[in-house]
Amino acid sequence: MTSRPPGAVVLTGASSGIGAALALTYAEPGRTLGLIARNKERLAATANACESRGAKVFTASLDVTEAAPLASWVRDFDAVTPVEVLIANAGVSGGRRPDGAFEDLETAIRQLRINLEGAVNSVDAILQPMRRRRHGHIVLMSSLSGLRALPDAPAYSASKSGLLGYGAALRGSLRPEGIRVTVVCPGFVTSPMSQRYLGARPGELSAERAARIIRRGVERGKARVVFPWHLGVAMRASHLLPTILSDAIMRRFGFRIAPE
Repeated sequence: MTSRPPGAVVLTGASSGIGAALALTYAEPGRTLGLIARNKERLAATANACESRGAKVFTASLDVTEAAPLASWVRDFDAVTPVEVLIANAGVSGGRRPDGAFEDLETAIRQLRINLEGAVNSVDAILQPMRRRRHGHIVLMSSLSGLRALPDAPAYSASKSGLLGYGAALRGSLRPEGIRVTVVCPGFVTSPMSQRYLGARPGELSAERAARIIRRGVERGKARVVFPWHLGVAMRASHLLPTILSDAIMRRFGFRIAPE
């Protein structure tokens, strides 16, 4: 009896950080990967590394906020290699600047568009094919800040909280159709994005370890993958405290975001 070949995976934000680590985690003989990112050079490096592990790789230099070209590429890819897993990982960070200034409107809107709107665009690109097949898995990359907003990163927290709600709604509506939904809430992960974070990074994990945790959670069909677990518990528990106390505690973990 021949074993079923690994299903195709489409991954956005695949050029660095968790995205690149996830691509390598899924790269294996028989696997087809569709890797999407804006930076062509870094994306090519990720693709080459995945091919060296035996995967077949297709790439696209696309902006997830541009829904039409994203959908066109994903659907063309899916028509040849049906997508089993979509990982909407593309994201950017922001917050108070090193001088303490509040994030400006342009920075705030950019985070909302890429982190939240970009994820919705990514899901929309593959949702109807998955529904027709009554099979598939959607993975959304939220954050621990989606569980409890960070005072110094309001737009980032809002975008990640929005993904929690979007994922919960999708999960409830798509489960009867055979489509699973997982929302990932990582803490600090070593990446170019995290290096811009000027402050303590408790529980920081390597991107490689984070990718292994995420894949394991996805393959187990978990609704949420939250890590590190102790920070996830603390974030949830903060909602049980009086608001004035919870806010005071969160302000003690202030940080700044270095410019890109």
